[in-house]
Amino acid sequence: MQKPFLIGITGGSGSGKTTFIKALRQDFLVEELCIVSQDDFYRPREEQETDGAGVKNFDLPRSIDKKAFLQNIQTLVAGGVVTRKEYTFNNEKAKPGTLTFLPAPVILVEGIFVFHFKKIRKLLDLKIFLHAKENLKVIRRIKRDQVERNYPIEDVLYRYEHHVLPTFERYIQPYMDEADLIINNNKSFDLGLEVVRGFIRQKLNQG
Repeated sequence: MQKPFLIGITGGSGSGKTTFIKALRQDFLVEELCIVSQDDFYRPREEQETDGAGVKNFDLPRSIDKKAFLQNIQTLVAGGVVTRKEYTFNNEKAKPGTLTFLPAPVILVEGIFVFHFKKIRKLLDLKIFLHAKENLKVIRRIKRDQVERNYPIEDVLYRYEHHVLPTFERYIQPYMDEADLIINNNKSFDLGLEVVRGFIRQKLNQG
C-alpha cells in the first residue's frame, strides 16, 4: 500500500479554514480525500482550563486530546478506519453524531494547532497557512459563535481578546514561515482553492 499524502491546513480563528475545507470536500469523493479536523478532538468541558475571570479557555493546545488526534491520523495512514463521537461545542441544542473517517490517498488535517503539535507536523507532506486581517477574523468569529454555537456577543468578544488572539500570536503565527503555501483570505480564497484543488487532483492521478 502506498503511503497517503498528508496535507496540513492551519490559520487563526476566523481565517476561513472551515469554509475553505467545505469547498474542497465538494470536489472529491471520501475514497479520494479524507479530512480530519482538530475540532473533533476537544477534551470534555470539565477538563478545560479556567482563566482568572472563571471563563473556560478552549484556545490552548492542552484543550485538545492530541494523543487521540495523532493516533487517529496514524491509523488512517496505516489504512485503518476511524470512528469518533462528534464534538458539539457545548451546544445543548445539538445532538452529537458518530463520525467515520475512511483511509484515502490524500489525507487533509486541519486545525489551529496542527503545526504546533510537533509529531503531527512531522507527518505532513504539505503545509498550508490560511491568513486574514485581524478585524476580518473578529467579524467572522462573531458570526460563527453567535449563530452556530449560541454564544452571547460579550462572551465572543471576551474570548477573542483574552484567549483567541494570544493563542494566535503564540501558537499559530510563529509557524507561518514554515508553511509551503500561504493563502490570503482578506477578500477571497478562490485562487488559492483552485491551486490546492488542482494539486490534490494531480496527486490522485499520479496514484
